Amino acid sequence: MKTYATAYAVTLIVFVVVDFIWLSVMADRLYRPVMGDMLAPKFRLAPAIVFYIIFIAGMTFLAVRPGILAQSVWVGLIHGAVLGFTAYATYDLTSQAVLKNWSTALTVADLIWGTFVSAIAAGAGTWAALFVKARSGG
Repeated sequence: MKTYATAYAVTLIVFVVVDFIWLSVMADRLYRPVMGDMLAPKFRLAPAIVFYIIFIAGMTFLAVRPGILAQSVWVGLIHGAVLGFTAYATYDLTSQAVLKNWSTALTVADLIWGTFVSAIAAGAGTWAALFVKARSGG
């Protein structure tokens, strides 16, 4: 249980911190020019928190857990990348299909971002879980 709690916590922290940095730098450069008035004037924290809780739970189960079972950070990282690409593709391609201002450039940039941040977070979560597991003799 301690292994998976560590995996979840580290994955969550890494994802949120890295995503916050990305959004702080890129929101006005990448998203606002394309999305314009579709963006809320003020960030809504509650839906973001719910997203992070749910997405990281899924990532812990679908990406980090396989890495722990294989005792491989690379397995966790690759599974995280695949999950991130799939999740971000769902959002980006649906948005591009139904929103008139959504651009292919935004889709590509966001897909690359989602793949990267998910891989890094899952890799970090896997590493931390394996570290705790090794230290506890398990």
